[in-house]
Amino acid sequence: MDYLNTRLSFKIKKTLRYVRLYGLGRTLTKVKSQYHMNKEFTTLPEVATPPRAGGKIGLLGCGNFAFSTIAYYVEARLPGSLRAAMDLRLNQAASLFKEYKLRYYTDDPSRVIEDPNIDLVFIASNHATHAEYAIDSIGAGKSVHIEKPHVVSWDQLARLRTAMAENPRSKVFLGFNRPRSKLFRELNTRIATQSGPLMINWFIAGHEIADDHWYFNEEEGGRILGNLCHWSDLILQMVSLDKAFPCVITPSTPKDASSDFVVSMVFADRSCATITFSAKGHTFEGVREVLNVHKGNILANLTDFQSLTIEEVDRRKTSKLLFRDHGHRENILHTLECTYDDNCSGENEYYVAATASFFLTIKDAVECGRPLMLNSDLKVSDARAIPNNAPEVV
Repeated sequence: MDYLNTRLSFKIKKTLRYVRLYGLGRTLTKVKSQYHMNKEFTTLPEVATPPRAGGKIGLLGCGNFAFSTIAYYVEARLPGSLRAAMDLRLNQAASLFKEYKLRYYTDDPSRVIEDPNIDLVFIASNHATHAEYAIDSIGAGKSVHIEKPHVVSWDQLARLRTAMAENPRSKVFLGFNRPRSKLFRELNTRIATQSGPLMINWFIAGHEIADDHWYFNEEEGGRILGNLCHWSDLILQMVSLDKAFPCVITPSTPKDASSDFVVSMVFADRSCATITFSAKGHTFEGVREVLNVHKGNILANLTDFQSLTIEEVDRRKTSKLLFRDHGHRENILHTLECTYDDNCSGENEYYVAATASFFLTIKDAVECGRPLMLNSDLKVSDARAIPNNAPEVV
């Protein structure tokens, strides 16, 4: 929805609701971002030649998320550390440059990637370019923070893994922020005290987007890679990688669906999970997320990353936050701190490969309309011949 073209009363109501959900400072940045996305300069702002000295962080992609989240938290933690912004839409690069007082902006990604003054690159461009920019940046000796999804094809995943193996000094971080949210960390800690398999159910109401949105361009991977990857990663976080594979992924999705999905998974330890993603209209408070999980004696509900209820037999605890916490701040700060800490290694290659293989297999299963198995070596096979679609326990 284009909020700038809504009636004034709607804008006021929306802003007040977001203040309640995210706080005043965060909301003001979100409002600024709406104008940023529509910014058209009569005369583009000037850049000193050569650019002013300073700054060691580059930003590839200057859309809404880059403006209102990445740059916002980077500047809050390390003022003046942002050096350059790149976007193929030069007006958006210029707008972010001006708002956060960067050294230069450009529509040429190679200028940022090859800048010897930059040692960390945040990648928040269109999805098909995430891995390409990351591979080039890693090859240039830089650390990278790749927003989701970090790949959109099996070929990109293979090349990203190769780049990581050949350049071990370059640290890689992923844009899966929700695992670092306060309530999810509390939930996962409690789940870990229980034995046996999990029963997991995610229901997500997402934004409706137009049929001609760039998400639906064939090369971008659609909403399974663009959206569902958040919750597929969270499921792996709960099950844990050492208990997840082999797993069977079964779609229950209408043919040719582009924004409405139901997908079930059965994991090696007999944990089961279902993701239901629905995008049928406008959600006034943004993406709505409800998790129900059962393991051992624990029955839990996490709603919108703002409220968590955990029941354990006769004990019940409810935790409520003043504002929603999707883990954005903690994830970006983790990247900043870990990049410059010699004792921190970033994400390992297996995790990068496992979470990507998982969401790529979900996409393949939905598109072919039949169950697929993701094996422990992260290879895919047809799962129709497996009794009850359940892998052997490992």
